Amino acid sequence: MRVKVRDVGSTTRNDEALLHRLGYAQRLDREFGGFSNFAISFTIISALASSLTSYYMAFHYGGPIAITWGWLLVGVFCVLIAMAMGEIASTMPTAGALYYWAAKLGGPAWGWFTGWFNLIGMIGATAAGAYGAGTFLTALLHLWFPSVVGTDSTTIFVTFTALMLFYLGMNMLNVNLLAKLNTVSAWWHLAATMMIVVVLTVVPRERQSVSFVFTETINNSGFGGDGIAFWFVFGLGLLMAQYTFTGYDASAHLSEETRSAARMTPWGLVMSVAVSVVYGFVLLVAITFAVPDVQGTLDAGANAVVYIWQASMNEAWAEFLLLLVVIAQIFWGIASVTSGSRMLFAFSRDGTVPGSRVLRKVSDNRVPVNAVIAESTAAWALMVPTLANGAIGYLVGSSIAVIGLYIAIAMPLILRIRMGARFEPGVWSLGWHYKWITPLSVAWIVVMCVLFLMPVSPKGVPGAPDFDWTVVNYAPITVAGALVLFGGWYLVSARHWFKGPVREVDEEIASIERDVPFASARSSLSI
Repeated sequence: MRVKVRDVGSTTRNDEALLHRLGYAQRLDREFGGFSNFAISFTIISALASSLTSYYMAFHYGGPIAITWGWLLVGVFCVLIAMAMGEIASTMPTAGALYYWAAKLGGPAWGWFTGWFNLIGMIGATAAGAYGAGTFLTALLHLWFPSVVGTDSTTIFVTFTALMLFYLGMNMLNVNLLAKLNTVSAWWHLAATMMIVVVLTVVPRERQSVSFVFTETINNSGFGGDGIAFWFVFGLGLLMAQYTFTGYDASAHLSEETRSAARMTPWGLVMSVAVSVVYGFVLLVAITFAVPDVQGTLDAGANAVVYIWQASMNEAWAEFLLLLVVIAQIFWGIASVTSGSRMLFAFSRDGTVPGSRVLRKVSDNRVPVNAVIAESTAAWALMVPTLANGAIGYLVGSSIAVIGLYIAIAMPLILRIRMGARFEPGVWSLGWHYKWITPLSVAWIVVMCVLFLMPVSPKGVPGAPDFDWTVVNYAPITVAGALVLFGGWYLVSARHWFKGPVREVDEEIASIERDVPFASARSSLSI
């Protein structure tokens, strides 16, 4: 039997040569293998983090059908989106990812807006996810120390703040350690999900019917009526799944730290979503079967999953499951800050962000420390409104994440469609299938972005008799503000000096380009 041994040194040189052809020097260490690249996106998608912390959204807005069928509906479209992204990532595997793709395919203006929406979305994702983790950790601490730890908004915010500081500190560590943590995280998510499913199958005293899990509808939004009105509410309930399926562009942002990036980055993108669809569906079905009663679950609000576990089992089992989830959410937070900081680093590398000279600096252990600090601080600040209303603040943060990230995804996909046959594919290509996969992906993104800009409560509709600012969906304000701010900045100033990705010219690039032909760099990558 013949065993093929991969020449890691040759692979690394090929990766560096391709990166240099794209205009950048190898500043970061390539410590991520294919599984580690998959693991970071799988961790950030994290059914144990995002779908559990946002479970209450789907339960209130649509009920069990929004949780089960809604998950599958969103999951199928997100697999298509990941495939469309993977084709571009194979051609241009850089840390800038979406921003770089848009700038190269469409020009500086496309890159400018894509980059800013991507950055806002990543900050929103980190903020909402970390706050959700704070909710679960607070619930666990309350079970352990009921006389010391409460479950009020202030306590949750303090816990959230402590988690953000921890995520920041962990991201100051060596990239090699972070790669290992992501690998451990992926296995933890897989094993913990199966363990939770087994417990929820065996332990609960009573179980809901199959009809309840797959056909029951609930409208606790305040928007009355059936028919079209209900399906609008159901659409709002899809935020649970759509928010969960964000952040998988992390595989692309870690391209410059991944070996065989032209192959492994698309693989990480697609497989992280596909595996999450399956595992997340099994998990959500198991939780919904365990729902003890509808009204109690509705009254629990953002703590719906915690209530389900406490009411359907004894406290010891609830604590055990919460511990499994909290550990997974800690892994998630570390990975989310890693991804967001790499995007900020890449954006700053081209002089786009205020303070770029500081943000693009890399420490001795090759970590963009200032970008880590900035991304973490911005995410923390975005959740300050949760002190007034935790559930709405989290929901709005999730909306900002979905809208920002998916607008950023849609822009290079639109440009890919526009280029048609002129697009030069990499080693991972959709072939002619891009003609239906990419347009369908863009159409779904448009529908989701419009839905999540809608009011989430009748009291949040401007002009309503009982209008209440604490339940306003301020995602439209954030998106409009971003368009005005960054659009105005571009028209007044940036269009005169921003020319897109800036090519780094140094002796390292020149020497490697002499040693490794471009064709070799693109075609000889091995798995």
